[in-house]
Amino acid sequence: MIPSLSLLRPEWLLALIPLTGFGWWALRIRTGLGDWEQAAKPELLKAMHSLGLVDQQASRGSTMAALVSAALIILALSGPAVERRDTPSFRNLDAVIFVLDASPSMIEHSNWPKLQAMGRFAISAMGTRPGALILFGGDAYIATDLTTDLRQLGQTFSLVDGETVPDPGSRPERGLALAAQILADARILNGDVILMTDREAVLDPSMVEAITRSGARLSIVSIEGTSAQLEELAGAGDGHAFTIEQTDSLVRYLQDRARTVLERQDYPLLYARDVGRYILVLAALPLLILFRRTAG
Repeated sequence: MIPSLSLLRPEWLLALIPLTGFGWWALRIRTGLGDWEQAAKPELLKAMHSLGLVDQQASRGSTMAALVSAALIILALSGPAVERRDTPSFRNLDAVIFVLDASPSMIEHSNWPKLQAMGRFAISAMGTRPGALILFGGDAYIATDLTTDLRQLGQTFSLVDGETVPDPGSRPERGLALAAQILADARILNGDVILMTDREAVLDPSMVEAITRSGARLSIVSIEGTSAQLEELAGAGDGHAFTIEQTDSLVRYLQDRARTVLERQDYPLLYARDVGRYILVLAALPLLILFRRTAG
């Protein structure tokens, strides 16, 4: 299959308009730019012609070479690219879903800024794993669906405040239910669900079982010290219980226990390879004419 061509920055081609006008003006000058007839006395120029020391075509040739080189540079800047539609693509089936308690008891806690910083550090440690963010209070919402844009995910995490979730209360089971739904809909084979809440959270063991049935592990981060219940639930979810002071431990957990599984996408992705750099090499060739020397 012959790859098709496209331009990544076609607006650069507009620069050909003034270049064409300049080239037309320059080539209409009888001997090109830098015309010796405008600077030398006629009798001196005639004598130099008779001795063969003046090449009337040299200036015109240099002008043409400069114009061709400039046109090639503009073409390179326009971003000619080769499109490949048959390139196989893969997605990582080892996701990380953050389920964040955004109830007033969490937002107003003195450790809330630490929890947000902990979340951002954890997100930055995910590597190529896709991530999602679920917020819950009296109800649960998907703040960010599964994405590999970890920078955007981290920014969304840091912007959560007391007005983000309008429903009063704290119902972590609804957040976990959404996490299980995301895992099922995206056909995630492995993954981690990180529940961030307080030690007073009451969890339904059936929701922990729903997470583990999907192949994911449930870990719990408490904004306060962990309780025996939270540690027991995290153990049942094949995960770990962390305190707000264990940011490094959470980062190592996500890095060391990653189970990267790649699946070929059912649909092809469009890849475009910019070949402008090769045209820049060609643009340098006409300029060699400007550096030639003749024996005198």
